[in-house]
Amino acid sequence: MRKMIGRVLLFILFVSVFAFPLLETGAATSKVYKVPVENVVEKGLYAFLQRSFTEAKEAKAEAIILEINTPGGFTDAADQIAKLMDESDLRVIAYINNKAMSAGAFIALHADEIYMAPTATMGAAQVIDSEGNAAGVKAQSAWVADMITAAESKGRKPIYAEAMADPDIDLHDYRAGVGKLLTLKADEAKKVGYSEETVASFNELRKVTGLENAEIISTSETFTEKIARFITNPVVVPILLSIAGLGFVLELYSPGFGVPGTMAGISLILFFYGHLVAGLAGYETIILFLIGVVLIVAEFFLPHGIAGVIGTLAIIGSIIMAGGNPVYMAISVLIAVAIAVIGMVIIMKFFGKKLHLLNKVVLMDTTDTESGYVSNVNRIELLGRIAKTSTALRPSGAIELDGERIDVVSEGSYIAKGISVIIVKVEGSRVVVRESVEKGEIK
Repeated sequence: MRKMIGRVLLFILFVSVFAFPLLETGAATSKVYKVPVENVVEKGLYAFLQRSFTEAKEAKAEAIILEINTPGGFTDAADQIAKLMDESDLRVIAYINNKAMSAGAFIALHADEIYMAPTATMGAAQVIDSEGNAAGVKAQSAWVADMITAAESKGRKPIYAEAMADPDIDLHDYRAGVGKLLTLKADEAKKVGYSEETVASFNELRKVTGLENAEIISTSETFTEKIARFITNPVVVPILLSIAGLGFVLELYSPGFGVPGTMAGISLILFFYGHLVAGLAGYETIILFLIGVVLIVAEFFLPHGIAGVIGTLAIIGSIIMAGGNPVYMAISVLIAVAIAVIGMVIIMKFFGKKLHLLNKVVLMDTTDTESGYVSNVNRIELLGRIAKTSTALRPSGAIELDGERIDVVSEGSYIAKGISVIIVKVEGSRVVVRESVEKGEIK
């Protein structure tokens, strides 16, 4: 009996050892990360996607699904996102649930698979400059080449990607004759091989891709990432810098430190904070900025103005370095400087304000007559008085009046010594005389 019980217990132990791992394996499911790609494509979006890809890799996810709905954005950010996708070992699926235009189409083309909702569209990827016009020939040519390469890298026909970026490509069957950019509808994308399938919902996408049993992990932007995306938006950057510049100018014309200076400081803090969170700015840019601030403060105690100039250049350099795109950041700085200068002119011309903050750096006092300063006593009481020359006037010399010797100058002619003269003009220390025609008037 004991032997039988021992055998049963041994059998149970044997089954447990081998069965539990099998049960655990059967219960385990693969993981799929669902990552939204929404709004404008910019550097802040790249920082968010970078974090999401890292988390998915660490979790040993089976795939990443990029749920795309974007009007496009900036090519430099799209290039970074595309590189992130290409370097990933995970299966990357693009699900266009609404639209993938411009930079969004470029991102979708770098996915291993593309699926579209029935009403979704993708395309229209011509490069546009900051003024809303078509970019220059060089930038356009490079972008068209990037679109073609993106399509070829995933085995798709490049002509359609080229037509999305180049209006000179004639694809009139798809409403993209010469002069128009290609935008594919869901059924057209499937027809030309730019979409694997049209799916009505995310659940249907999971079935089509064989991921219906996978655990879906949805990622979303953190509060700081949302702030970073907003701050690093190329439209917001020049606004922030302009507020900082204008606030600093207003502070120059205000006694003490008040609202304008606080406004400028907050704008700069937000600028660097957003770019630091987005991964665009490093601590070296913060250090350079702080060095610039220290040098400008030191200018209040040092002569010659060299510290102030170097400090200003350090601050401008740190701002340009923080943006990732030096050309765009330089343009933003120029816009901010222009607005600050305009603000300064308006304050001086229309409001008659005077500088206060620079009083410690620049001597603002003037010694003019309006301020009550005179270089010499203006002796207007001498006008019309008759005197006698104590020296010959050639034309300068001296006269004697009431026992006082006065340096004078004649109106131009020579006047001998001992001649009666009349004082006709007094201009500070300059006393002008001419020979008197009257006699017996010496006092």
